[in-house]
Amino acid sequence: MVGLGEAKEEVLQVMDDLRAHGCDVMTIGQYLQPTPMHLAVAEFVHPEVFAMYKEEGLSRGFDFVESGPLVRSSYHAERHL
Repeated sequence: MVGLGEAKEEVLQVMDDLRAHGCDVMTIGQYLQPTPMHLAVAEFVHPEVFAMYKEEGLSRGFDFVESGPLVRSSYHAERHL
């Protein structure tokens, strides 16, 4: 989840860390505040940033990267089996 105030460099570092531990599939989606009792959204990430994260992930060796505002961990899971 992005949109909680993370820096681009932090997201890219997480990608590197995941790849270093053998992760092959990554999903990146927009955090959406479920209720007023939950943490507020710090930023609505632009679709171009999600596209950049997908390209970065693929260039780092992930087999599959799903990246977009409505992406969740099970997003199109059947494609990655």
